[in-house]
Amino acid sequence: MPGDSVPLQDRPCLSLQDSMLTQLKKSNKCKSRGILSEGLDTECTPTDFILQFTPPRKQQRLFSKGKENDSNQFVLGRRSRRKDPSPNVSWDQLPDEVVLRIFFCLPLQDLVRISVVCKRWQRLAFDESLWHSVDLEGMTHTGLALQRVLRTGIRRLRCPRSFVEELHLTCRGSLQVVQMDLSNSVIPTLALEDLICRCRLLECLSLEGLQLSDTIISCLAKNTRLQELNLSGCSAFSAPVLARMLKSCSRIQQLNLSWCTFDNNHIKSVVDNLSSSVTHLNLSGYRESLTLNDVKVLVEKCPQIKILDLSDSTLLTADCLPVLKQLKHLLHLSLSRCYHIHLAALTDVDKMFPVLSQLDVFGLVQDSQLPSLKKGMPHVSINSRPFSSIARPTPASRFVGSTSDRAMWNEKCRLRFGL
Repeated sequence: MPGDSVPLQDRPCLSLQDSMLTQLKKSNKCKSRGILSEGLDTECTPTDFILQFTPPRKQQRLFSKGKENDSNQFVLGRRSRRKDPSPNVSWDQLPDEVVLRIFFCLPLQDLVRISVVCKRWQRLAFDESLWHSVDLEGMTHTGLALQRVLRTGIRRLRCPRSFVEELHLTCRGSLQVVQMDLSNSVIPTLALEDLICRCRLLECLSLEGLQLSDTIISCLAKNTRLQELNLSGCSAFSAPVLARMLKSCSRIQQLNLSWCTFDNNHIKSVVDNLSSSVTHLNLSGYRESLTLNDVKVLVEKCPQIKILDLSDSTLLTADCLPVLKQLKHLLHLSLSRCYHIHLAALTDVDKMFPVLSQLDVFGLVQDSQLPSLKKGMPHVSINSRPFSSIARPTPASRFVGSTSDRAMWNEKCRLRFGL
């Protein structure tokens, strides 16, 4: 051994307890500095003590940018995945209000399909809030569909030119229908009676071209809110029943009774019982029934008329013009094919009717005479509307060459069959 070393027997003897305290002080000092002493031998340091102050190391994956850059490696650190705070919500957990809002966006065919998924969807699919207005035009067999639709509490029903083979209404009480269009449909009279007799809230109704009965007209009298009624081309009801209906429905503003199977008694029942609230009236097509006396009674009963159609009344002459002059609010007058009214009597029409804006005289004025007549009445549109739109749910002009417009009284139905 070297000479400057101290013999082992001359070194101070430390107890085991003093040795442990010394090591503990050194460890605490290293902890406060955040590092372990470089000169501390691992053999003299307890393993458990080192692990206690050593944080766990995450496994890191090493990647290289390529074979040519194996020395340049980078470390990819991954963050722990966060759990989705919002758990999945099933359809069964959605409230009825939310499901109804979703169903509201579905077309008619899809709404019927989803009704067979489960009992809850069937109940919601036929909720009355979804079936406020329905258009069934284009269906071949409308009976079962119409029967189911009426049970939903529908308020607006459009079903023109349809074929209703049978109609068995099982719902009790009155229907909630406010507007209904059954124009030119094929429907049994008994089925129509069952349908109309359940209506009490009708405001707009079109039964154009249908065969009616006294029972149907009597049931219409119970709809005191009726404002627009189209019975053009209807038949098979008596004059007294018609008179009682017109007297009961005193709120009617637009009435179309053109080309019905009327005789003189029907015409007299109409003009004698019309309400003063009528502003639009169509009595065209009564060649041998409508007389000058009927026009006088009509003007006296309905002084607020704005649109009047007396076309195809061959008994009328130029003497009716001074009578019609009493209608101070007349805007549109139709005297087409009233052949006993001569052209000379029409030259002073603009002076008789100061607010008149449209005049229809088809069949009275030849094409060569039309320019001179228009020149004498520059503020009046002559022969601009060949079809009458009085009380019709869809103006007649739209039926010609137009299939896209399926509005009913200026508003389309939300649920529609087909396109």
